[in-house]
Amino acid sequence: MSETRKIGDTLLKVDNISLSFGGVKAITGVSLEIREREICAIIGPNGAGKTSMLNCINGFYHPQEGTITFGGEIRRQMRPHLAAAGGIARTFQNVALFTGMTTLDNIMTGRNLKMKRNFLWQALNIGPARKEELEHREFVEHIIDFLEIEAIRKTPVGRLPYGLQKRVELGRALAAEPKLLLLDEPMAGMNVEEKEDMCRFILDTNDEFGTTIGLIEHDMGVVMDLSDHVVVLDHGEKIADGVPDEVRADQNVIDAYLGVTHE
Repeated sequence: MSETRKIGDTLLKVDNISLSFGGVKAITGVSLEIREREICAIIGPNGAGKTSMLNCINGFYHPQEGTITFGGEIRRQMRPHLAAAGGIARTFQNVALFTGMTTLDNIMTGRNLKMKRNFLWQALNIGPARKEELEHREFVEHIIDFLEIEAIRKTPVGRLPYGLQKRVELGRALAAEPKLLLLDEPMAGMNVEEKEDMCRFILDTNDEFGTTIGLIEHDMGVVMDLSDHVVVLDHGEKIADGVPDEVRADQNVIDAYLGVTHE
């Protein structure tokens, strides 16, 4: 963590949300807050409700109860494209890239919401539209440098190893200049070296861009050194919420990860 970085006011507030599919409860009465410029990890065993929580935050699911407030505004029936336009970007458990397109072009798609010229201007590629595209490309080149993927900028992403594909997906999310970046198990399926690289890029993203990060993981060890704040879910309920050292020592968390059943 950067010594100069200061945690700000509450950016995202999730207040007592519940989500169910038919008779199956995915989330039950969960509340949490993520503050500006912090790295908040939402962790828990498989099936704890972590991805469902992420899908509620970015508008893919709509909880039946509770409210979600982002940037001081209550978001009702939020849709993913509106969440993205409002400053929420995310990555996915399974890489969701355009495999036939290059690294550069994939990251450029993250700038779509920043394009101010209409489609006709862009198609003609003249005057203001050309100037705008060059500005966006310059920003994307900065992200490529930042993520140390210059060598693959012209490579179709379908040819890249999994760890690099995850890095490209992070780059595309960063291209949208989000206020809140949601990372859904960004280190799943990675080897130790790839995990170390991704941890470094997450910390650097938070430090250099000042991006607030919500990180979903089931591997408790991976996130403890990364996070300012950890929320633990188990069977759709929040069982712990605090700084990493507190959470690590919480008996409910230890029991959940050891598979101890609760009466």
